Amino acid sequence: MTMAMKQIYLRRLLYCLLVLVSFTAAAQDTGQQTLVEARVHIKLPKPRPHGHAPPVVLWLQPVDGTPSRPFLPSGRYTLTQKNRMFIPHLLVVPVGSEVFFPNLDPFFHNVFSLFNGKRFDLGLYEAGTTKEVTFSREGVSYIFCNIHPEMSAVIVALSTPLYTTSGIDGIYSIRDVPPGEYELHIWIEGLTQSALNRLRRHVQVSSGHTDLGAIDVTASPLQPSEHLNMFGQPYDRDSKPTY
Repeated sequence: MTMAMKQIYLRRLLYCLLVLVSFTAAAQDTGQQTLVEARVHIKLPKPRPHGHAPPVVLWLQPVDGTPSRPFLPSGRYTLTQKNRMFIPHLLVVPVGSEVFFPNLDPFFHNVFSLFNGKRFDLGLYEAGTTKEVTFSREGVSYIFCNIHPEMSAVIVALSTPLYTTSGIDGIYSIRDVPPGEYELHIWIEGLTQSALNRLRRHVQVSSGHTDLGAIDVTASPLQPSEHLNMFGQPYDRDSKPTY
C-alpha cells in the first residue's frame, strides 16, 4: 500500500469514526432530554358505568417544520369479540395498519363504524371467523356491533409515535420527544368533537423536562349505550338478539 493510499484510508476511517461518535451522542442526548408531561383532570357531572374514568389518548403532532418520526406497525393488531365485549376496549395503531376482528363468541356479530376515522360494515359473520380492516387515514373510529348494543370499542389511528394512553394519578408522560413545535391533541371517550377541539393547544418542547401543566376537562360525555345502530336508528332494546 502506497503512502497516498494509506492517507486516503486513514481519512476515511477518521470520517467514519466521527460520524459514529456524532450519531451515538445524538442518540444518547435524545434519550435524556425529552420528557413531556401533562396533568389531565377529568370532572364528569354524569358518572360512567362502574365508576371508571373514561379512556384517554394524548399525542403530539409536529408542526412548523419540526421533523416527524415514522410510526411503524409493530406486530398484529387485534380487536377480539368475546363474551359480547371488544377486547381491548381501546386500541392505538399507526395509520395504514390492518386490524383483525376475530369472533370468539358462539354466535354472530356485525361489527361496524360510521365515524370519520374509518367507515366500514363487516356484515354478519359467525363464530370462529375473522375479518380485517385497514385504517388508512388518521382519526378516531368508534366501533360497535349492530346486534349487541352493549358492545363498543375505539380505534385511534395516528401518524405519530409520540403518544400515551396511561396516566398515573392523572399525569400523562411522553418520552423521547425531539425539541420543537407541536400541537397537543387529547381524546377522551364520549366527548363531542367540539369539546375535544377546545383541548388542543400549541406547545413548545425544549430539552429536559417539559411540563404542559394542568388540563381541566369539565364536559359531560355521552354514555356508550346512547349510540345508534348502523342504520342511524335506536336499537330495539325490548327484543332479544337472534344471534
